[in-house]
Amino acid sequence: MSNLSSISHDAAILAKALPFMQRYEGKTVVVKYGGHAMGDEGLGQAFAQDVALLKQSGVNPVVVHGGGPQIAAMLGKMGIKSVFEEGLRVTDSETIEVVEMVLAGSINKQIVAMINAEGERAVGLSGKDGNLVFAKKAHKSRIDPDSNIEKIIDLGFVGEPIGVDRAVLDQLARADLIPVIAPVAPGRDGETFNINADTFAGAVAGAMQAQRLLFLTDVPGVLDKQGRLIDKLSVAEARELIADGTISGGMIPKVETCIEVIKQGVNGVVILNGKVAHAVLIELFTDYGAGTLIVR
Repeated sequence: MSNLSSISHDAAILAKALPFMQRYEGKTVVVKYGGHAMGDEGLGQAFAQDVALLKQSGVNPVVVHGGGPQIAAMLGKMGIKSVFEEGLRVTDSETIEVVEMVLAGSINKQIVAMINAEGERAVGLSGKDGNLVFAKKAHKSRIDPDSNIEKIIDLGFVGEPIGVDRAVLDQLARADLIPVIAPVAPGRDGETFNINADTFAGAVAGAMQAQRLLFLTDVPGVLDKQGRLIDKLSVAEARELIADGTISGGMIPKVETCIEVIKQGVNGVVILNGKVAHAVLIELFTDYGAGTLIVR
């Protein structure tokens, strides 16, 4: 009897999930898998299971991953000091080689292997493959507090996307392959650039006109002034919360990226906690959601 009860429970869960599965069938969902969310083996396996189930449910998942902590660890082993300006790693010629080795090498292949172990076929890429993404040098500036003069910050080989050719991703989708993309891309002059993974994922989602872009982070989402999770925001509401200081610190660039992505035609962007097992499935296939959804 307990066996039958368990089967009935599973069937009830599937019945509840079915309308959500149908909503995303044939649609593209881009998932940015963050460096901090990648540190736990059990969570990694749960993430791979989520991505595999999305594919099996008729969704077209595209994974873009970061790897900041892993890059920092490798640079430390090699005795290369990390310098940050405005939250971005200054990337000289020595550092960019390590960044590419870690992102497009070890991390990328680990994620591919995890998804393949769940019965699906994932393919590891970077922005260089098939000229998928082109980048240009990123320019940042800051106001010097002493002189009140704007100063340009040279970040070295840090880039920002200037073009995404979705042809490669469309072909992979037709072949039932799951792209796993490292945020490294060439410039038009052949230089290699390290790109912020959030920005890279946003550019890919915009080019694919994705139904959803999910940012897996190490925070639950956008919180109100009492520390409670806000489950849904319009672009206008998000801007108001930035203006009144509710959204502050490192959450500001994340939300601004969400707003920019929605301008590019993505249906909705979600900031959610990648340290919650199966956060992707909870967000997409249940009533509850798992983070903050930002929509037009």
